[in-house]
Amino acid sequence: MKAHLFAAAILCAAPLPAQQPPEIPYDFSSPLKLPDGFNFGEVSGFALNSKGHMFVYNRGAKTQLFEFDSDGKMLREIGKDLYGFGFAHVVRIDKDDNIWCVDEGTNMIMEFNPQGHIIMVLGRKAEPSEAPPAPGVVRPARDNYFNRPTDIAWDAAGNGYISDGYNNSRVAKIDKDGNWIKSWGKRGAEPGDFHTPHTIATDAKQRLCRRP
Repeated sequence: MKAHLFAAAILCAAPLPAQQPPEIPYDFSSPLKLPDGFNFGEVSGFALNSKGHMFVYNRGAKTQLFEFDSDGKMLREIGKDLYGFGFAHVVRIDKDDNIWCVDEGTNMIMEFNPQGHIIMVLGRKAEPSEAPPAPGVVRPARDNYFNRPTDIAWDAAGNGYISDGYNNSRVAKIDKDGNWIKSWGKRGAEPGDFHTPHTIATDAKQRLCRRP
């Protein structure tokens, strides 16, 4: 009996032979034709307009927004050295092909027209002269201001819904002209509370959906 137990112990202690996972076949090609010497940093946003043009919101040495045509050729940089670019999060295209950038670093949501000119700004970047809050202190949520926002979506009437985001943990609603309507939610675990709403969308029935 003891011999059998000893043999079983040896078998259990012996390392199992390494098993090679099966190789999964794949094919890859980049749809974007980057200029020589050009590299992306961390792409945080990607969107298509009605012409099939591709918009890439990139975190590199600085935040940049690029437009590519449907063949992947780079057409232009939009908003070069823009004050509202700090830490890219999401780029969206609305029904009129306007381009919306949600910038987590500057707490701003910026709307460009198809020509690449700013036509609306929501939120405000902290001024360099403004004293930062003490470590661990988060300023309370305020109307018309955001704190590390993450995304935007629209309903059929053109109202916008902004997930506001890492620190405020709420949803803000604006009308089609950018006027503040209301906000709801706060950080917590109770019904109606949020914890870092990260992506937001509306469905065909005009229901608002968000992903934590």
